[in-house]
Parts: sequence; C-alpha cells; structure tokens
Amino acid sequence: MSLAGASQDSQGIAAEAAGCADTPILRERGQREVFCGLTGIIWLHRKIQDAFFLVVGSRTCAHLLQSAAGVMIFAEPRFATAIIEERDLAGLADANEELDRVVTRLIQRRPDIRMLFLVGSCPSEVIKLDLSRAAQRLSERFLPSVRVLSYSGSGIETTFTEGEDACLAALVPEMPAEPGTARSLLVVGALAEVVEDQFIRLFAALGVGPVRFLPSRRASELPAVGEGTRFLLAQPFLAGTARALEARGARHIPAAFPLGEEGTTAWLRAAAEVWGVSEERFTQATAPGRERARAALANHRATLDGKSIFFFPDSQLEVPLARFLSRELGMQPIEIGTPYLHRQHLAHELALLPAKAKLVEGQHVDRQLDRCREARPDMTVCGLGLANPLEAEGLTTKWSIELVFSPIQGYDQAGDLAGLFARPLVRREKLMV
Repeated sequence: MSLAGASQDSQGIAAEAAGCADTPILRERGQREVFCGLTGIIWLHRKIQDAFFLVVGSRTCAHLLQSAAGVMIFAEPRFATAIIEERDLAGLADANEELDRVVTRLIQRRPDIRMLFLVGSCPSEVIKLDLSRAAQRLSERFLPSVRVLSYSGSGIETTFTEGEDACLAALVPEMPAEPGTARSLLVVGALAEVVEDQFIRLFAALGVGPVRFLPSRRASELPAVGEGTRFLLAQPFLAGTARALEARGARHIPAAFPLGEEGTTAWLRAAAEVWGVSEERFTQATAPGRERARAALANHRATLDGKSIFFFPDSQLEVPLARFLSRELGMQPIEIGTPYLHRQHLAHELALLPAKAKLVEGQHVDRQLDRCREARPDMTVCGLGLANPLEAEGLTTKWSIELVFSPIQGYDQAGDLAGLFARPLVRREKLMV
C-alpha cells in the first residue's frame, strides 16, 4: 500500500395545485453514467479546513481525484490515496498493517491534521477491508490530537453526491450532546463560506438561532445536537445524515431548498415559522435580498424563457433545479431524472413542478438517451461522460457536477445560478453566427 497525493411569495405555495406531488414516477434500472462518491472529497476538503481525506483504493481512484481537483500548485491538498497494490490484493501483505504504516507516516508529515477520514472505495470493499474497525483502532492510537473516522465513497450502486451524505453521517455520532431542550437551528450540507456567512446574517436579522452548520469549518468545532435541535437541509441528497440526526433527537424542518429567490424565501420562512417570527419582521429581513435576486434573474430570463430542458439523473439536485428554472426563469422541463427521489424531503419541491413534467428515478442510460434524442431539448443537464457525445450530436449541455462545485444557494447566488444555464445557450448562439 502506497500514498498518492418567476418569483412568488412562499405564503402562496401551500395553496397551489399539487404540481408533480401525485405524478406517477418512472423507475428505471440499468446501465448508469455517474461519478463515484469519492468526488465529494473535492468540496468537503475545502470546507473542513483541518481534516484530511485518505482514500483507500486503486490508482484509478487516485487519478480520479487528481483529475477532478485539478493541479494545486501553491498549497498541498488535504486528500490522498493509499493505493492498494498487487501484494495487498494477493494477500501477500497485511492490509491493516500497511494502512497503519501509511496513516502514521501521514500524520507525522502533516501535524496540522485534526480529523482523518478513511474513505472506502470499490477496491477496498471488494477485498473486505474493514475501515470502520481500522478507524477505531487508529483513533484510539492518535487521540486526542487526531480523530480518525471512516465512510464509504464506493461507486457501487451510488451516485457521486452520496459521498457527502456518507461523510456527514459519519460525523453525527461525534457531535457533542446539546444539554437541555433549548432550540437551536442546524443547517446541514456543505456550503461555500460566502453563502454560509450570508445565511448567518439573514437568520440574525430574523431572530432565529443560535445557528450552527454541519459540516463546520473546523473539525474541532462540531456543533452540538439534541432534542432541542431543529435542522434545515441545504442539499436534497442528505437522507442518511437526516436519519442519523433524527436518531440523536433532532427534528427536521421540511422546506423547499434555497435555490433562487422563491426557494430561498420558502427555506427561510420554514425556520422563521418554527421560531414564531412575525410576517412584518420576515418581510423586512428578506426584502433586500429578494429584490437583488429578482433583479439578477431578470438579466437571464430573456435567454432562458420558453427553452426546454432535459435532466439526466446524476446529482440529486435535479428536482429543485427544475422547480427553480421553470418557475423563476420560464424554462420547460421535459424529463426530470434523478438517481433517488426522497418524497418526504422533496415534497415542497414536487408540489411546485409543472404538472406535465415527466419524473424518472434511477437510470437506464440507453433508454434515456433515446428519449433525449427524440425530444431534442434546448438544453440537457448530464454528467461529463454524456456531455461531449451529446454536444457532437448538436445538443447543448450543462455539466451537472458544476452545479455541486459552485456556490448556488441563497439570494445573492440566484443570478449566478441562472447564468450557469444561460451561458451554454449564449455560446451556442454565438457559434451559430
């Protein structure tokens, strides 16, 4: 084993038609085209500033991370791959001893590490390497200076955003218990620091709090959780983390997701209602942000209004993105594919989708490609593996993974989110001249 480096006040939402809430869902199983959960390390290692992610996998795993993260010239990245060699696979070396040796050398070399994640991969799962037991053993050895945890980033029957879910779920048992039953708000999901700071200011203006975030910026500052904790999901793909928090006594606040002006307002309002914030105070606190979001969206509406869009299942962001694009920018979703559809977490989003939109859960890539080619949408949202072939066929595409890497939540990012969809259409138009 070796080491390698259209806006509407959310009060009217409940009164709307059911949208796609009762729409039959086409469930497909077959060949898939997605990244694995290791990809989540790319944004998680930037968020948790004193954590290190050690993938226990193959050279292919190392190449994936190096390609996805790009070349970091000025800073040593906080992720690496402990490569499973042929000797490990053949049983000629004790994989646990090799792992202990690699981890010891890593911690000696990087004294800034406060939390080390052992990240499972397809190869480590195939050889039945028990990383949870290894993490427990190593944590006992290196505590209190370094805590060692484990989670699976395997690409077997998963999609790439589940890597974040598995990571955050692994953090929940480590969160300290919150004494008493005093209410606190926990925002769950890795957000860019600029977005997190904006939400802190908005919640402060509303009088909602104390507000904490999971993951925290530093591993040593994990938020407390208990029966008084109420949590908002900032991402729709955190089902495992939500279950782990509920097992610790926390309660979920159902809401639409904070994409666009409407989604952000509904998300904030859900917390404000739990805290008993008056309508007057809510309007006063959110009005400036809502106005900025509306103005920013207006710059892109002419480009996107009336354009058709087709979503391949990839990131699990597809449903809230379709709601945002259809309601705030006038786009027409033809098919909304998503790897997994959690009805409870997406209930508010499904109610706001156009009733005629087709919902697909899971993937059979050949059938979905046939439907996409037949529909000839103005834009196709898909993974990198499908984008170039579809571009060669004359279809305009948007990489779904870019929507996870980019800050897109909140009022001040609404225009940037719309721009991510407008730019491919503008580029196509210029190339056609």
